[in-house]
Amino acid sequence: MAASGLPRISVAETLAEKIAAVRPGALPVATTRKCEDLLIDVVGLCVTARNEDYVRSALAGCDDDGLCTAIGHQRALNAAGAAFVNGTAAHGEDFDDTFEGGPVHAGAVIVPAVLATCERHNPDGPMALIGIAVGTEVLCRLSLVVPKAVHKAGFHPTAIFGAMGAAAGVGAALGLNAKQIVDALGIAGSMAGGIIEYLAEGAWTKRLHAGWAAQSGIRAALLARGGFVGPRTVFEGVHGLFHGFAHTTEGDYAALTADFGTRWVTDTLAFKPYPCGTMAQPYIDCARRLAVRGVRPEDVAEIVCEVAEGTVHRLWEPLADKRRPRNGYAAKFAVPYLLATGFVHDSVGLGAFTENAISDQRVLALAAKVKFVIDPDNPYPNNYIGHIRATLRDGSVVEERQPYLRGGAQEPLMRQDVTDKFLLNAKHGGWSTAQSEAALKLMAGLYNGRIDLSSLRG
Repeated sequence: MAASGLPRISVAETLAEKIAAVRPGALPVATTRKCEDLLIDVVGLCVTARNEDYVRSALAGCDDDGLCTAIGHQRALNAAGAAFVNGTAAHGEDFDDTFEGGPVHAGAVIVPAVLATCERHNPDGPMALIGIAVGTEVLCRLSLVVPKAVHKAGFHPTAIFGAMGAAAGVGAALGLNAKQIVDALGIAGSMAGGIIEYLAEGAWTKRLHAGWAAQSGIRAALLARGGFVGPRTVFEGVHGLFHGFAHTTEGDYAALTADFGTRWVTDTLAFKPYPCGTMAQPYIDCARRLAVRGVRPEDVAEIVCEVAEGTVHRLWEPLADKRRPRNGYAAKFAVPYLLATGFVHDSVGLGAFTENAISDQRVLALAAKVKFVIDPDNPYPNNYIGHIRATLRDGSVVEERQPYLRGGAQEPLMRQDVTDKFLLNAKHGGWSTAQSEAALKLMAGLYNGRIDLSSLRG
């Protein structure tokens, strides 16, 4: 019997019943394909970041050696440690996938969590596929319950919802029953966290949010499997997840549960063309097109961008810092710098965030001319658009608009695009062509066979 004032059937219980009903072989073809793309993308991202200072620090901070693979490293860790390092690496360059309705980044959380769990506890490829699909779906759908509220409250939605999605995905991969999945979700609610103060000076903490959520999901699922009890009202409760991180218990919980298992929002995941903040990407496209039209940086007197109010505190303010970022990581969330880089160099690649790059005087001179105005009709977060209005020194005005995120639902990447991105990332991370090709061969059959990632070490 439910306690006084509590629902007879909670949101988590409704969701868990649907998760437990998902069976191997039942996923739609499009969802399976997206999970295959996620695997390729995440492994490439782990490799590209493997020699970065923050990944080395993350690895050095682990004292839990074991049997699981930290992709691109010889050292093996326990499941939680591997998930933490891989998730941190996959999210670290901000080149990972995004869910346009959120915005949240699912692959960097769910793929490391499920792979490490299966490598250690249940090396079954079809169950790993189920786990990745379920975890991704839960993470993305949670971001639709109270859109924008978690960011507005000062938290990173990928970190908060990632712990929950990882618990669900790992629970599904381990074959937990509905009651155990409810407990896993309830436990993960006390493990979720992630503030966005990294924006102040470009600190590294956002990078670890995906990894921390991944390892938290593993811990929660294993505790639940062992009989540990979590609150079944973790989502809608008066002291639940949304109360804590969105300051409300009112939300569209049907967006999480209503058609779970019959409609997969996972199919709409977007893959980024540039390694930086998602909402900046359409503005980079606009800037690049201005350059193609023959406009030179020196011709520009002023650039005004119409933006969504919900993006201002992360990507536009303080404006002086966004025009001249303090370091390479801060530059990834500075639209004036990013669009100026795209304009001047016709690209924003991994090399755009070095200390030399962020000191480029042509880029900084153009970035200093960039301003913004809030567009009350901007459809964010349901769609990511871009707009630039450039006033030239001769008084003429030129404009460019980008109506959607390239790589997203309206212009998705094809498998070859994802593979090409993997190859570029692997090369950047120091892998040979032979290593990259062997990894692609392994991943092509991973969901059909046994989870063994040992060949991805080193």
